[in-house]
Amino acid sequence: MASARAAAVEDKATGFIRGLGLLDSTMLVAGSMIGSGIFIVSADIARQVGSAGWLLLVWVVTGLLTVAAALSYGELAAMMPAAGGQYVYLREAYSPLWGFLYGWTLILVIQSGTIAAVGVGFARYLGVLVPSIAPTTFLLGPWNLSRSYAISLSVQQAVAMAMILFLTWINTRGLRLGKLIQNIFTSAKTLSLLMLIVLGIAAARSTGALAENFAEAWTPHAPAAIAPDFSFAPAVSAASGWLGLLIAFCVAQVGSLFSADAWNNITFTAGEVKDPRRNVPLSLALGTGLVITLYVLANVAYLSVLPIEKIQGAPDDRVATAALSVIFGGAGAAIMAAAIIVSTFGCNNGLILAGARVVYAMAKDGLFFRATGRLNEKHVPATALVVQGVWTALLVLPRVRLRDAAGAPLLDPATGMERYGNLYSNLLDYVVFSVLVFYVLTIAGIFVLRRTRPDAERPYRAFGYPWIPIAYIAAAVLIMVVLLVYRTQTTWPGIVIILTGIPVYFRWRWSNGRRAATPAPPSAPASL
Repeated sequence: MASARAAAVEDKATGFIRGLGLLDSTMLVAGSMIGSGIFIVSADIARQVGSAGWLLLVWVVTGLLTVAAALSYGELAAMMPAAGGQYVYLREAYSPLWGFLYGWTLILVIQSGTIAAVGVGFARYLGVLVPSIAPTTFLLGPWNLSRSYAISLSVQQAVAMAMILFLTWINTRGLRLGKLIQNIFTSAKTLSLLMLIVLGIAAARSTGALAENFAEAWTPHAPAAIAPDFSFAPAVSAASGWLGLLIAFCVAQVGSLFSADAWNNITFTAGEVKDPRRNVPLSLALGTGLVITLYVLANVAYLSVLPIEKIQGAPDDRVATAALSVIFGGAGAAIMAAAIIVSTFGCNNGLILAGARVVYAMAKDGLFFRATGRLNEKHVPATALVVQGVWTALLVLPRVRLRDAAGAPLLDPATGMERYGNLYSNLLDYVVFSVLVFYVLTIAGIFVLRRTRPDAERPYRAFGYPWIPIAYIAAAVLIMVVLLVYRTQTTWPGIVIILTGIPVYFRWRWSNGRRAATPAPPSAPASL
């Protein structure tokens, strides 16, 4: 008891407050994972694989991959329990350049784009309850910048930005307030998912839907065609033999894997976890296990209520809303909107809290603005939080001009106004491949560090080593190869985003070297 109290005070070596216990850490893992994806992406997955059995197997495989990665990361987290997490692991396993490229991509797109997407998701579903929060009610613009891009500030965008900036401000007020919000909202959305599962499986299951879905559970029905971006590869679907099914399965993993992503965010905050060598690996295992179990059961609930074709054709892909509408009628949309509002708010709190710690770690290494490497009087990286919050809020503003097959602008049939997409959605598509690259490199880093640092203290060793890490790497590489061939247009831009970090890295190193080589003015203390 006394040691736990001691661990909750300031770490004199870093200035952080070690205030995250095992429950808090597990809540951060689970809360960062559960956003709006589980309520939506099953529609697209069902279109790709075409049957109930394959839909469930996609989620089961996602679960196995996520838990395998989390168990592998546990060794690195116990070995290097410092702020920055994955950035630190890549830096230590390979070189500072690899750590920087991950941090650069995370700051530029991965974390910031996800926060922006979740923020707009929050505003969109709040608009179900408050219709005045509309995407077509513009405060500024829209201004078309080119044939493809525009910029605007709608009421919906303004609410999203306000939510992001509010949570950023909350997290500058200290870890205690941030973790309180995380625990409350993660508990609430976990209970919401449990309610959806219980209602779907136990209270409102449809004998007709179950019979239709599982009579031919492994036979794809009207799966979507998947066209390659390279002429040498064939167009396929899940119904065109084992190769088509394998490709459809890999493409379908994109939605489920990223609905289950952000589990690694707890490693970013390791400098604030009590007994991190124990609690970070354990929270990774507990949090991912909990969420994946809920995700698989949620899909069982969908299949218990809706026939597969209803899942494939759910309006705006809102599968959970379609399921609750069967149960509650017209009130289903409002109930689901309230659940997603809670879910997205809690998700963004965790993402905002954790992401700034990577910015902080990079700045401490001289690879980002020096001010972002300082803690405020509340012992949190406030400047890093503000920089992250401002950049993320700005990502909400750019728009993509949507066009039909003939290249003409898409118009809203109700208003006749031009329709716009969100730039961050494209950016997230672009980094799917890149994120998998960094996961593979990080897990491969376990093998590298066991060879280069055999005597390093390892309080926890990767479960199932070497076979489980090897299985994850093999599966992820297979998915990446399929995406490279069949989703090339959203693969190569992600590689470009990573490569843009190389000149930035060397520019920062050069500037840092110049500062170190420049003597302080005679009147200034040498320490300055």
